[in-house]
Amino acid sequence: MDHSTPAPERADEADTASPDTGGTATAPTPADTAADSMTVEYGTAQRRLAYAEYGATGGDPAVFLHGTPGSRRLGALLDAAASEAGVRLIAPDRPGFGRSTDWTGRRPTDAAAWVEPLLADAGVDRARVVAFSGGAADALAIGATRPDLVERIDLVSGAAPPSVAAVTPRLQRLLGRLAATTPRLLGGALRGQARLADRAGPSAVLGQYTDAPGEISGEATGIVYEDFLESVGGSRNGAVTELAWVAEGWEFSPTDVTVPVRLWHGDDDANVPIGDAERLRDRLHEAELTVVDGDHLTTLLDARSRVFDIAPRG
Repeated sequence: MDHSTPAPERADEADTASPDTGGTATAPTPADTAADSMTVEYGTAQRRLAYAEYGATGGDPAVFLHGTPGSRRLGALLDAAASEAGVRLIAPDRPGFGRSTDWTGRRPTDAAAWVEPLLADAGVDRARVVAFSGGAADALAIGATRPDLVERIDLVSGAAPPSVAAVTPRLQRLLGRLAATTPRLLGGALRGQARLADRAGPSAVLGQYTDAPGEISGEATGIVYEDFLESVGGSRNGAVTELAWVAEGWEFSPTDVTVPVRLWHGDDDANVPIGDAERLRDRLHEAELTVVDGDHLTTLLDARSRVFDIAPRG
């Protein structure tokens, strides 16, 4: 799953941001052993944004934006690569996911309202942004509305704006319609999916991101599994809000993005077809597309080191 938009109403009024939701019979991962998440308050509604840090303490800053659904825990997949490259990776729970409070009606163009306080709390004025899957909407929105906050954007298996996507996969179209018209129904379905995953284990999650789950390492499998449980185990409002963006659009054009963008995309990505990445590249002012042999998740695993190697420092 991936993408986003503002839900007309809360998907589940009883849902609030919750503590970590553990899985069943999984070994500790870097996400579990990392320091507890930090929290910054932003906006006028006392909203809280949770984030964790990976990689090299004191290194060149980069912000990692997870997919839809997702959480700060997915940043653990990039921990070793960031450390080796001397990168300090700041990984937030985007609004409505994990431990971050919900922001009903949030749009991609609101991204700077929570990214700027995040950077300030981390003692950073400007950073690169690495976004996976549905995190592309917020990443590109920052590049369009607040280019002063970002040095470069790397999109890995990045979702394309509905205005660019030629054919949206059937499941995403369905989820987008549900999010826009019956958000409570979608919230209930996501709750059921979280419970099923908690009982069934990692295999129930990996199939959403890769066609070759047997080729994913045990450590990466554990991280992806815990990330999913964290992202929808408490509130589902973040996912519902962003999935509605599939139907309602992102409210800005790729031509508005004024910072350099690098796209990393798998030639066998069923979640976001390669053609969408090619069209997105063609609509950006300064963009380069690297096509790898892989699907949605394996592209992230393949590109994680190269993303940091080619990004400019300081």
